Amino acid sequence: MTAPTIDIYTKFACPFCVRAKHLLDKKGATYNEYDITMGGEKRDEMIARAPHARTVPQIFIGETHVGGSDDLAALEAKGELDALLAT
Repeated sequence: MTAPTIDIYTKFACPFCVRAKHLLDKKGATYNEYDITMGGEKRDEMIARAPHARTVPQIFIGETHVGGSDDLAALEAKGELDALLAT
């Protein structure tokens, strides 16, 4: 089974982004990071994928919009992150 694609939208010097990436790194997950500090096409893409999201990071695992760093940490605390990373 192939691991799902993980996309994370970040901004420069964002401590929540660093925390989320650290957790993903700890899990051995490979992810695509899109820096939207200066706005642009990837920021528009993030908003299209998560219309109500205005903060970073915004994390997508496969087709699932996880949300931000706290949402990712909550999945880990509930023991649900590993299953999502394996789907």
